[in-house]
Amino acid sequence: MPISKGLQKSEPPWKEWDKKAQKNGLRHQVYAVNGDCYVGEWKDNMKHGKGTQIWKKKGAMYEGDWKFGKRDGYGTLSFSDQEMGKHRKVYSGWWKGDKKSGYGIQFFGPKEYYEGEWCGNQRSGWGRMYYSNGDLYEGQWLNDKPHGEGMLRQKNGNRYEGYWQRGMKNGSGRFFHLDHGQLFEGFWVDDVAKCGTMIDFGRDEAPEPTQFPIPEVGSTYQGPVATPRESGNSTPRSHIQPGQA
Repeated sequence: MPISKGLQKSEPPWKEWDKKAQKNGLRHQVYAVNGDCYVGEWKDNMKHGKGTQIWKKKGAMYEGDWKFGKRDGYGTLSFSDQEMGKHRKVYSGWWKGDKKSGYGIQFFGPKEYYEGEWCGNQRSGWGRMYYSNGDLYEGQWLNDKPHGEGMLRQKNGNRYEGYWQRGMKNGSGRFFHLDHGQLFEGFWVDDVAKCGTMIDFGRDEAPEPTQFPIPEVGSTYQGPVATPRESGNSTPRSHIQPGQA
């Protein structure tokens, strides 16, 4: 009995075309239909390795590491600056899963930037924020706001050292009024000092010292006493948030 040999099934043409279209290794410019452009390495048809992506509509450019189609590793994000005629760096640091994660520097303006830790595109961990008005916050962050222990130093030299929650002073802390030579130590709730003590601190070196010293507890001093109102500060500047004067 003769044995008939069956015909081999051939794959549809689109499968062969798809295999040929798979991008692997280094490629030159690859354009999308919306005008976006990518130059760099590929793996299994996904951006993987070193590469540069330009988003035409946003005017944004990313240069750095990719992993399976997402920004992952170290990279720099820039935006087109029409006045300068070139791209202006906005973020330089580490990424994970297409989001800022790890250490990085974010530029918010010519004189305002953050350097520190990120998690999921938000400032989280330890970081230092330089504000355009000259203030500086250094300490812990959570969900893009000061949270934990931190220090706010204002442009005039005054500073707060203590605890923060949700971007506001919360808990125990100390406020150094170095311009008047006083120190307030107490407890804050949502940026408001609820209780504490005020003492003289560096009054002799202060540029604008209070007219009269604060008497020590138990002293027999009978002269005038400087109060916060007389010294030009009715309350500690606890309402000042990072980035405000």
